[in-house]
Parts: sequence; C-alpha cells; structure tokens
Amino acid sequence: MKFTLSWLKDHLDTGADLPAILDAMTMAGLEVEHVDNPAEKLAAFSVAKIVEAVQHPNADRLRVCQVDTRDGRKEIVCGAPNARPGLTTIYAPLGTFIPGSGITLEPRAVRGVVSNGMLCSAAELETADESDGILELDGALAVGTAAAEALGLADAVIDFEVTPNRPDWLGVDGIARELAAAGLGTVRTAPVTPVPGSFPCPVSVRIDSPQACPAFAGRLIRGVKNGPSPQWLQDRLRAIGLRPISALVDVTNLLSYDRARPLHVFDAGKLTGGLVIRMGRDGESLTALDGKTYALRPADCVIADDTGVVSISGIMGGEPTGCTDDTTDVFLESALWTPLNMFQTGRATGIVSDARYRFERGVDPGFMLPGLELATRLILDLCGGEASDVVMDGAVPAGRAPVVFDLAATWRLTGMDVPEAEQVRILTTLGFTPEALGEGRYRVAMPSWRRDVEGPADLVEDIARIAGFDHLPQTPLPQRAGRKLPTETPRQQRVRIARRTLAGLGWSEAVTWSFAQRAICELFGAPQGGGPLLLANPIASDLDCMRPSALIHLILASQRNADRGFGRLALFEAGPVYAGDAPGDQQTVLAAVTRGAERHWAGEAAPDVFSVKADLMGVLEALGAPVAGMQVVQGARSWWHPGRSGTVRMGPKTVIAEFGELHPRVLKAMGVDGPVLGFELFLEAIPPAKTKVGKAKPKLTLSPYQPLSRDFAFVVPQGTAAGDLTRAVANADKSLIAGVSVFDRYAGPGVPDGHVSLALEARIQPQAATLTDAEIEALGQKIVAAATKQGASLRG
Repeated sequence: MKFTLSWLKDHLDTGADLPAILDAMTMAGLEVEHVDNPAEKLAAFSVAKIVEAVQHPNADRLRVCQVDTRDGRKEIVCGAPNARPGLTTIYAPLGTFIPGSGITLEPRAVRGVVSNGMLCSAAELETADESDGILELDGALAVGTAAAEALGLADAVIDFEVTPNRPDWLGVDGIARELAAAGLGTVRTAPVTPVPGSFPCPVSVRIDSPQACPAFAGRLIRGVKNGPSPQWLQDRLRAIGLRPISALVDVTNLLSYDRARPLHVFDAGKLTGGLVIRMGRDGESLTALDGKTYALRPADCVIADDTGVVSISGIMGGEPTGCTDDTTDVFLESALWTPLNMFQTGRATGIVSDARYRFERGVDPGFMLPGLELATRLILDLCGGEASDVVMDGAVPAGRAPVVFDLAATWRLTGMDVPEAEQVRILTTLGFTPEALGEGRYRVAMPSWRRDVEGPADLVEDIARIAGFDHLPQTPLPQRAGRKLPTETPRQQRVRIARRTLAGLGWSEAVTWSFAQRAICELFGAPQGGGPLLLANPIASDLDCMRPSALIHLILASQRNADRGFGRLALFEAGPVYAGDAPGDQQTVLAAVTRGAERHWAGEAAPDVFSVKADLMGVLEALGAPVAGMQVVQGARSWWHPGRSGTVRMGPKTVIAEFGELHPRVLKAMGVDGPVLGFELFLEAIPPAKTKVGKAKPKLTLSPYQPLSRDFAFVVPQGTAAGDLTRAVANADKSLIAGVSVFDRYAGPGVPDGHVSLALEARIQPQAATLTDAEIEALGQKIVAAATKQGASLRG
C-alpha cells in the first residue's frame, strides 16, 4: 500500500515530520517497507540564476555562465541551447551525484575553462524521460531554494505492508485514523454529503446471486465531459505508481486508495437494458479492460445487461462498456462482493487488480453508499453533469453486536497499566463507540470497517498496540523448585540426535515439502489415484498428494543439483511421511540419499550400498538402538533395487529401516539419472531403551590389556546371510569379543558346489587379564561351535 505524505495530511491534522510518522506507523503495526523521499534524493540541488552567459572561447556549442548560487557566484560551462542571462534553473555543486547520467561532478576543465558545477535538465534529475535543455523555473524563486521544493517534489511516498486482517489500512483515511490514535494529530477526514438526484435512474439493477453479492447500488450521471483529470489528481496517482487514464477512471482509482472503496463506471450509452448480478454461464467470455479475453465459469459472479456480460464482478470491467473521451453518460456502481468468490474468480482468471485485492480481503460495508455519493460529487466537480436518484438491490449486512468490555482486561492480558481515560480515547479514535456501564465496564459498539474484532481480547490487542508494545513490562518467570525435567519428547530427542549424527558424518540437511506429485507418490507405495493421501485443495498441481516417503524430494533435489554441476552430494531430512488419513498413519522418518563419485588422486570413490549401510548403522548406534539384536536381510520394497538393497529388522515383523540403491525404473519415471543410493529410517519403530532399577554400572574405561585378533574361514551354503554368521560369532563370548567383520568371500575350487567361504576377523579385547594360549584356544573353539550351529563348517 502506497501513499504520499501530503495525501496523509489531507486526512490527518499533524505537525509531525516524516521520521516521526514512520516511527509511529511501525510501532502501531503498520510495517513500513520503503520510503521514496525526493527531498533526500535532490538534497544537493538548489535554485540558481544565470547572470551572464558568453560564448566559450574554444567551442561553438558551449557557453561560459556566471551563475548566482547558494554557494556564491560560480563560473559554470553549459552546453544547453537555452542557457541565457536571467534564466532561473537548478544548480548542482561539485561532488554531487547526477542520477540521470550516473556521474559525480569533479573540478575539471572543459575545453580549457574549469566548470565549477553544473546546470541541470529534467532528464538529469530524472523528473522527465528526456529534455531539450536545462530546466526553466519561475523567476520569482529565491536563489538557494531546495530543488525538491521548487519542482514540487518534496512529497515523500511511503510503502507499507498491509496485514490480511486489516483491509481498512488499504485506504489513506484508515492510516490517518491509526496515527491519530497513536497521538500524532487529529483526524480531519471530511464527512460525505449525499448528492440529491434530480431525475429517476433509467438503469435498473437486480441481484440474482445474493450469495456472491449481498448489495449493489448505482446511479446514472448524464451530461459529463470526460478528459484528462486535473494535475493534482494525476500527480497523486503517479506518485503511487498508477497511470492516469481519464477523469472518470481516475476518480474511481483515487477512492480505492483514499477510502479503500473500489467502484466502477460504465459508459451508459453502451449498456442495453438493466443490470443483473448473476453467476456466469458455460461458454460466456468477456474482453476486459486489460485487452484480454477471459472465459467465465458458473462459479464466477458477473454483471450483465441484456446483451451479456459487461463486467467480472469486483475484479475488472469489460472493454466494450469502458469510458472514453466521447462518453457523456455514465453509470456509477458501488457494491459488496463476497470475499471468497472474489478470491476464487481472481485465481481462476489470473487477474490482479486493486479492486480484487480489496474485495477479497473485505471492504467496509458501511461505506458502500457513502462511497457512491463521494464519487458522484467528485465526478460532478471534475466532469460536470447531472446525477440521478440512487438505485439499489439487496441490503448492507448488519454490523457485529456490541461487546461488554472490562478495561481491567488490558492489564490482565498484557500486564500494561493503561489509564482508563487513555483506553477510552484510543478506542474512540479508532472508531469504536464505548458506552460507560460503571466500574470500568463499557459496552463497545464496533465500527463497520472492523470485521476482525470479535471480542474483548481483540480490543485489548488494539489498545496495547496503540499504547505501544515497547511498554510491555519485562517480568522474569518465577523459578520453579526442584529438578528441571527435560522438555523434549523421546521422538524429538531421536530426531535431534539423528540429525546431528548424520551432519557429523558429512551429510547436508534439507527441508522439503510434505506433499508431492501424485504420480510420483504412487511409485513409492501410495494408493492408485492417491486415495486418502490426495489433497482437496493443493497449493500447486504438482504438489497434490501427501508423501508416502521422504525420499521423493531428496531424490529430485539431488537431480536439480546435478543439473547445475553439483553431482556429488549427500542429503538428508527428518520429517513425517503418510500412509493414510487415520491418526496412526503418520510416521517420523530420517531419509537420506547420496550420489556421484568423488574425484581423488588415488581414484574415484563412489558411494555404495555398504557405505550407506555403515552410516545408517552409525545413526542407530548413536540413538542407542539395540544394533546387536537387529537382523539385516536382503531386499526391500518395490522402489529399491531388488539385488542392491536391504532391510534392517527387529524380529520378523518390525521394520527399522530400508537402505540400498533406488530402483532404475523409479528413477527413470522421476526423470533422475542414476545410480542414487539412500536409506529411510523409521524412528518410531526403534524400541525404547530399557531402563533397569538397581546399581549403576561402573564407568567404562579403556582396557589396559593388549587386544588381539583371530581369523576364521567358514564354509556356508550360498544363501546364508553373512550378518547371521557374524552375529553368532560375536555372541560366542560377549565379554571378550569386541567385534566381528567379514574381510573375504570366496567361491571356487576347494569349496563345494552351492557353498561359499566367508573369512571373518574376530577382535578380542581382554578386560581382567592378558589371555593365555589355552584361553585363546578355548575361545576359538567357542567361536567354531557357535558358527557350526548356524550351519557353517570350518574350512580346512
């Protein structure tokens, strides 16, 4: 929302300067985004008068001028054809940056004569697109007058963010009301005086769709003379970025920003019959004022005459009934449109207009008729003519019922001690009507433009906001006795530990959408067509299904990075996945994907299934999961490569994680180049750590005794899982065996058909004393016996 300082002062009687106004806006919740202050931009420039202008001795097209400036008399070389004695113009001293040319003035000789400044054109000051010479100003201007003042550009333009719940801030009068309540002056918005009609309105109006248009009013104004609007109105619109069109159109644009009241004028000579407010029909279309043709839906509210649609209600009028310089009779309309319908129609058509922006947030219903009267007065003043009686259909909705407000609620809810008189003043200035009931209680009537206020808490918010949130008392919370208990849930602790662990292993965290494209979700187990995961109102067509796997966006992100030259990366995310719409169908997972080989002098090193598995097991160990009791089995669900993936289980039913390489079929369907590896860890499937009441375990310390290792080669059937064998060997003596790993696999001569030889290294760590040869031999026999129970035999 943009407005100028002078425009604000039409509604606010104040002596506050620009910084004070900006500060008050910010403190009142009107977040200022940008201020364009021409006075600052042109601060170095001032009015000067040429006393003498003689031909340059060394150039035909240059003049050497003696100029009276605020810095005294200066000799300036000027090439403008209109430089002459007695001319009042704009002067820039040395060191000034010239915005139009992008140069900074320096003392230098121009064909042998030093120029001590510059005389400026409108283009050089960026007040015009082009210029034929230097500026020619009123000779009555005093030398030294600021350029911004002399050019009428001293008006700052303020741009601020309007929150969706405060559509009244979309009018300058609403901003003035807020600043008056903040103590910066008094509101002086003139009341609207109705314009009596001098003849019956020949255009009838009828509402056939009250669900989209509660009320519609209008009147005919005949005998108008359209043309350019006056300079003050054009300057005001240009200052906020609007293009002046004609007096009739400019009046409606002015009131959209001045009073947050959009209106529309039809060329009455181009209307046939009366106006009907109805829903669109299949096959109807309209060429709007922007020159584009829009197909209309039965869900779109329109204004139509006997020939068809003439306006997309509340969004944009039609080109065939638009006003031109030849327009003599106009029909001026002011209506109330349902915000939801405005939003849906605007989204369907893609039209972005000031009217739509205001109507879809909700306009002041109480100003529908006064806005029509004010626009009528402006049109009569600027274009002449004669106004008819007002015709109307529907009814303006009743306002909210008054609420009983106890002023003590302000202190109770905010801790701010605001005097009773000040609270009443704030509410009154903001447009509320408080009626005293006694003992600090008031019956407060709501203004028609404050549909966001529903109860006493909203009134407290307004009082606290205007009184100043910087006055909120700073009171520390009381200390609670006893031991402070952790605030994290077990799930939150697992997420935190898992994220930190993976980050420490060199993975990069990503945050992605919890919804994805339906076709891709189906590749990861979603029901055909999306089923219960399909969104009713997605934010985008390719984000229409809740994700069944957190791998989806990580895979897509890896491809986007690869397309931009970042082929080697490892990404992870902790977040929810969905199996359905029941409360128990949501799980928290840790998903990760990696791809690409790392170039190194010793050769390229690409991630493989085992490196991904190692990081997965590292996360499980960091989480305190019972890794020793878990089984790793080959294969996973359909989106994993069947021969290069695995599943970590806890017993026959509980799936802890899946890992491996993604299926090439899935990657191809997603448009992703493979191979891509990853894992998905189901954090809530990990059993909670067991806690036993009893003596605390002694603190673990490094053993002082020398560790040792022993190698074993076992022959096992070809389908035997290596993990089952290593787990059996590790369990042979948990007090001595620190770890077991596979370091070789062999199949060939010397090994029976259908069998393989697995070579294992058992790492032995004595705890109480150095092992003797006999103890080592006995431990070896235990290991062989444990392997034999798994169907293995010691290789000879």
